[in-house]
Amino acid sequence: MAITSGFNKDLLAGVSRLHFIGIGGSGMFPLVQILASKGYTITGSDVNEGTIIDSERAMGIHVYMGHAAENVLGADMVVYSAAIHEDNPELQEADMRGIPCVERSVMLGYVSRLYPRSICVAGTHGKTTTTSLITTMLELAGRDPAAVIGGKLPLIHGYGKAGNGQNIVVEACEFAETFLRLAPSVSVILNIDNDHLDCYGTMGNLKMAFRKFALLASHTVVVNADDENTMQVMNSIDRDVRTFGIRKHADYKAENVREYKPGFYEFDVLEFGEPYAHIKMGAPGYHNIYNALAMTACVPLVGLCPSDAEAAAANFTGAGRRFEIKGEVNGAMVVDDYAHHPTEVGATLKTARELTTGTLWAVHQPFTYSRTRALLREFAEVLSRADRVVLTPIMGSREVDDGSVKSEDLAALIPGAIVVESLDAAAQYIKENAKEGDLVITMGCGDVYKAADRMIQE
Repeated sequence: MAITSGFNKDLLAGVSRLHFIGIGGSGMFPLVQILASKGYTITGSDVNEGTIIDSERAMGIHVYMGHAAENVLGADMVVYSAAIHEDNPELQEADMRGIPCVERSVMLGYVSRLYPRSICVAGTHGKTTTTSLITTMLELAGRDPAAVIGGKLPLIHGYGKAGNGQNIVVEACEFAETFLRLAPSVSVILNIDNDHLDCYGTMGNLKMAFRKFALLASHTVVVNADDENTMQVMNSIDRDVRTFGIRKHADYKAENVREYKPGFYEFDVLEFGEPYAHIKMGAPGYHNIYNALAMTACVPLVGLCPSDAEAAAANFTGAGRRFEIKGEVNGAMVVDDYAHHPTEVGATLKTARELTTGTLWAVHQPFTYSRTRALLREFAEVLSRADRVVLTPIMGSREVDDGSVKSEDLAALIPGAIVVESLDAAAQYIKENAKEGDLVITMGCGDVYKAADRMIQE
């Protein structure tokens, strides 16, 4: 789990051609965009066609379909995603030929140092939305930032961009300590919750990783004053700290919070107790108040004005797979969300409940056996807040099914829940049972969004 190699400022010395294994991934695309803009020749391979690969080909990048040893010929360096296994023929060929190979997070760490003013956003929940909000603020203000985002931001038509400005905004993932490879000028910590304990083992280890991340900041750390775990991490830290919050004393505090329409909020922001900004959110959900506050706390750190935060909040309607309205089925609204932890599922269902008076359907794809097993009762408690729950089989991702937990175990704890055999079956069940005025929300960080797409297809 620990990072064994430090930053190498000469990582790309003598490199002119980079080959990306898994180039169609959303995490790879912003790196490809940035490095191509810096003059590097890029090639890549993947196993499935997609919109990202279409965009890369439009940039003039040659993308191979399928992994084959000959694909790496001529490359000076190979970049691979965490999903690529050691037995991949391209990795093996590169190793045999002495071509350096680096994992995506290593390259992301290098890229984060190409821009003098980097903002890296960490936290168990809200990273994508907050990264998107800060990117939106800088983009609308004419700063032309670079960005690496975990979801698709409509404003920039993708998961990131290569900017010509001084700033880069990076979604900083804590999985396996990959965020410790970054070089933030500003570190943002939204919250710390009990996730990725398959990597860290204990909350103490997880908190220690976040503390290390905070200490990476060369300028300022922006943190959530209402999150107890985060504030424990920040005790006696040797950095300039700015806090934001709703309930506790904070440097940037939300006051006069109200719904201006069901599920959508506006509020005043006080900076050090003085009126600073009025935020009216274009994206629904009470939890997004914290994300907007984190953005607002960054305003003076990047040399902008409160009006820039106000404009970003009003114009940002959400990132891809973050309460994304997909369409309708039988007159019921269909929404898709990335929620894959009980805290996120609870917040998402709370927002959904505010937007419907009909039946609230939760279609959930559990992600990884270890998380499902460890948080089984927590998942059951929050999913029970929906009126009807449909569960798909667990998506194991990087884990092997040892038979110790199944979706049926979760369903047994949720009154009336059913388990279907596939995403197609989930879509069909909703088509047969949802009615006008209902709200259907698909949730999970796997491919459950495909079920939402199939629901709304004629």
